[in-house]
Amino acid sequence: MPKDNIGPHRLVVGAHYGFKDWLAQRVTAIIMISYTLVLLVAFLFASDFSYEGWAGLFAQQWFKMMTFVTFLALFYHAWVGMRDIWMDYIKPVSIRLALQVATIVWLVACAGWAAQILWRA
Repeated sequence: MPKDNIGPHRLVVGAHYGFKDWLAQRVTAIIMISYTLVLLVAFLFASDFSYEGWAGLFAQQWFKMMTFVTFLALFYHAWVGMRDIWMDYIKPVSIRLALQVATIVWLVACAGWAAQILWRA
């Protein structure tokens, strides 16, 4: 094996090579930016700035779905970022695995809570 481990002959190891995660971060960011723009337009063109006006907006099924998809994008965006932090800075595998599992449990719980908030009766 050559001693210069740079350039096209470098040895690449590990489970994550970067492009998929980089792309996921960009796609989820675009989803969140789009939702922010929809909220901004709704705010700027709203005629009713009361609780009832905002509740009416969030009562529409399409808006609930858009909100939930944005939350899912946020949670996946957070997962990719936190997983990379754990992989980069936590070297003992058992501690890293425990932190990754705790992160997944927390994000799934947040997704469940978001669904409950959006679709409670």
